[in-house]
Amino acid sequence: MAVRKITLPLTEELAKTLHAGDSVLVTGTIYTSRDAGHKRMCEALAEGKELPFDPMDATIYYVGPTPAKPGNVIGSAGPTTSGRMDAYAPTMMSVGARGMIGKGARLPEVVDAMKKHHGVYFGAIGGAGALLAKCIKKAELIAYEDLGAEALRKLYVEDMPLVVIIDSEGKNLYDDGRKAYLDTKNK
Repeated sequence: MAVRKITLPLTEELAKTLHAGDSVLVTGTIYTSRDAGHKRMCEALAEGKELPFDPMDATIYYVGPTPAKPGNVIGSAGPTTSGRMDAYAPTMMSVGARGMIGKGARLPEVVDAMKKHHGVYFGAIGGAGALLAKCIKKAELIAYEDLGAEALRKLYVEDMPLVVIIDSEGKNLYDDGRKAYLDTKNK
């Protein structure tokens, strides 16, 4: 299967062209946040406040990067377990965020929100944080500095290698892969 290059922002039109199992190289602006940052953003939204970035067509990387060594843009930047953001992901998608990058399975409520809002869940390889950091060309702290590694950052990435795990129609590579394996094993 060929690797497809895509450029963010992740518009609804672009999201609809991506399918579970697609290998992609992503270029563009993404934002970082984990559970503490997501909690703050959802609390702000509940209070009628604006987010520290425009969520429309945004992609959020579930990562808490390590501090940058001298001469580097960022430290190791491997994905965290996405399930920790499942309580917040539907709210974030309801205000326009469309892409999520992480690792691990998602709850049915998140998949339902993805289908409703044409979201895409990309998988990044766990344990490859140092390699993924090489794709990050710019990093800027934009909010929640007190959260340390979990602060909200704006990153510019080039050719970040990802796989579409769940597409905007709800097709799930994890489910399909498990089924294909069991079908082969039971023959």
